[in-house]
Amino acid sequence: MGLYRVVSLVFVWQLAASVCYYAVFAATPFFRDRFGLSGTEVGLVVTSLTLGYAAFLLPLGAITDRYGERRTLTAGLLGLSTGAILVTGSWSYPTLLVSTFLLGSLYGTAMPGTNKAIFDTTPPGRQNLAVGIKQVGVTAGSGASALLVTGIAGVLYWEAGFYVAAAGGLAVAAAFWAVYRGSGGAGEASYPDFRRLASNRPYRALAGAGVCLGAGLFTTTGYTIIYVEESVGASVAFGGLVLAAVQVSGSVGRVVTGWLSDALPGDPRRRIGAVLLVQSLLSAASFVGVAVVDRRLLAAGAFVVLGCFILGCTGVYYSCLATLVSADEMGGATAGGQLALTSGALFAPPAFGYLADAVGYRTSWLMLAALALVAAGFVARVIATEPPSDVTPAAE
Repeated sequence: MGLYRVVSLVFVWQLAASVCYYAVFAATPFFRDRFGLSGTEVGLVVTSLTLGYAAFLLPLGAITDRYGERRTLTAGLLGLSTGAILVTGSWSYPTLLVSTFLLGSLYGTAMPGTNKAIFDTTPPGRQNLAVGIKQVGVTAGSGASALLVTGIAGVLYWEAGFYVAAAGGLAVAAAFWAVYRGSGGAGEASYPDFRRLASNRPYRALAGAGVCLGAGLFTTTGYTIIYVEESVGASVAFGGLVLAAVQVSGSVGRVVTGWLSDALPGDPRRRIGAVLLVQSLLSAASFVGVAVVDRRLLAAGAFVVLGCFILGCTGVYYSCLATLVSADEMGGATAGGQLALTSGALFAPPAFGYLADAVGYRTSWLMLAALALVAAGFVARVIATEPPSDVTPAAE
């Protein structure tokens, strides 16, 4: 298949999958109102979603290596569409947690499958930009879900947004199966070699950075609408627009940093790591900015700037990962890297909600700023540390 055809197909798949997955983040104010949730309980909804994601990342990464991305991505999108419908049928808070867990588990097909598709079919020198474009599907899908759920809620009811997301997912899954031709599987299913990855010091440091960056990324996505409504005093619809704008700026950040990762001179690990280091530092500064502004337009602007950095970092994060592991490890190693990102979302949203209830939102945002600074420290170690001598990086 041609390069542009592959990137386009993977982008559309990622877009449809992200609309289904991130609809949960957009619906947090409606969950709060329906079930009478506290800030901590809202955070646990996000935790349940990401726990399902985290629990199935490694098995699905291994299955992707065994059966190929065409099968796993098609099955994953069918499952995501079904999960979106299950969320709307939740009749209690416990059933909501179960439904979001199941939805999150199927999203575990996304990163191993789409990254494998990109790095198997894209020539060196264009891989980082291709990953950045593919990752725009995540932010575009999240932005579309924010507009979809909050917009339809003002006309019909919030569940209708999930129905539209599910219908779109089913259509894209059928088209993807019919059109996409991947590289196939490796012939056997295996988990990442954790002993080998643990001995890879820069990969280990990058995973540490991923935990901290994931905490900021998923918490920002989960609490933007509620924060804009409660603290800034705007409507849920305006909060949906802000979240959509955050996702647009995140998309810009992913494409620009992908282009920079290809265009800048020097050793790939060092130049890509330097881009990620700058993004981590600017994310920390942007969290501080969100913490100190309280007027509606200023808050919206601060969120847009924040989105460019904290949501824009995942493309270059995976590009950096590809400079640390070999090509035959990409499916499993990507799953491990995504597991690190997702792990941050297991503790940060409830902690953020608890601090917001107990002390105030300013403290919550400053907590995320501190985590972004810790991430910068880990990325500095990635830049300074050579990978094992027997590793031939997937991206050179």
